[in-house]
Amino acid sequence: MPQTLTPGDPAPALSLPLVGGGTWTLAEETPQTCTMIVVYRGLHCPICNTYLNKLQDRLEAFTQAGVNVIAITTDTADRATQAKTDWGLDALRMASDLTPAQASEWGLWLSQSINENEAQIFAEPGLFWVLPDGRLYLADVANMPFARPDLDLLLARTGAIAKGYPPRGTYTG
Repeated sequence: MPQTLTPGDPAPALSLPLVGGGTWTLAEETPQTCTMIVVYRGLHCPICNTYLNKLQDRLEAFTQAGVNVIAITTDTADRATQAKTDWGLDALRMASDLTPAQASEWGLWLSQSINENEAQIFAEPGLFWVLPDGRLYLADVANMPFARPDLDLLLARTGAIAKGYPPRGTYTG
């Protein structure tokens, strides 16, 4: 069962292999505004293809807004590499091999394959903003492939961080 993250708390540690070589580590990110982590289901998902291409189309605008962007998946390196190539995502940083345990730590829903194109176990979509100091600012997770945050709305709201708008959803009773 996924755990619930609390905005304003430190984000879970995360380090994954990058498609094309090297390692991406959240703690080493130095964004001006935030790091945006986009979790996609995997190579089997046509909605992920469309969403990540929209993200790549807006990548320069996110970068200009001080946002470091990465797309991550539970897919293997081979499948993530194929997605990057087949989907034409040459400008987007992508990482693979998110484990089910890591996905659960981030509050993501996990699914089991229902056809031969899907990985046996994979994470459903999620999108997170992590502040430069490592605290979680925004968390959006879905249990279905077609529930995704609007990228243009997110882009338009990146300035809220600089204006001091606090993380919301912090009340725990």
